[in-house]
Amino acid sequence: MLTAQQLIQQFQLLPHPEGGYYKETYRSNGKIAQATLPSNFSGSRNFSTAIYFLLEKENFSAFHKIKSDECWHFYAGQTLLVHIINTDGVLQTIKLGNNVLNNEVFQFVVPANCWFASEPAFNTQYSFVGCTVAPAFDFEDFELAKSTELMVLYPQHKEIIQRLCRQ
Repeated sequence: MLTAQQLIQQFQLLPHPEGGYYKETYRSNGKIAQATLPSNFSGSRNFSTAIYFLLEKENFSAFHKIKSDECWHFYAGQTLLVHIINTDGVLQTIKLGNNVLNNEVFQFVVPANCWFASEPAFNTQYSFVGCTVAPAFDFEDFELAKSTELMVLYPQHKEIIQRLCRQ
C-alpha cells in the first residue's frame, strides 16, 4: 500500500484550510447564472468540481459547511468517518471505506448547508478520498465553524464539536 506521503507527492496535494490535503482535479467549463441559483449564492458557479482529499491519522477535517451537496468517494487507505449535523440537529456518522461487511460505503452525499467534519477511524493510517460538488465548490460558499457558535446551536453534540473544530 502507498504511504500518505507518496500520495501527497504523486498527486501534488496541498494543505486544506479545514485540515488534510487536497487537489482540485476538475472544474467544469459551464456556468450556472446567479439568477438561477438559490438566493444564498453570491454569484455564478461552475456546474461542478472534483478534488482528491487525504487525511492522515491524528488529523481531521474541521466542522464546516458549504452551500452545495458534496459527494464523497472512497479511493484508498482505510476508513474515514464523516460526521454530519443535519439541519434538524441530528448527528449522523458515515463510514466511508471499502469494508462493506463493516457497514462502510464507497460514496455518500453530504447535503448542502449541513455542518460536517471527518476523521480517520481508529487504527487508520490515512484515508484517500474524492469529493464532487455541484454547483461547483467556491470558497465564497465555505464556512468554517467556530466551536462556541456551533455548541450554542447543538449543545447535545458538544463533545464532538469541541474535538473537531479548529476555532
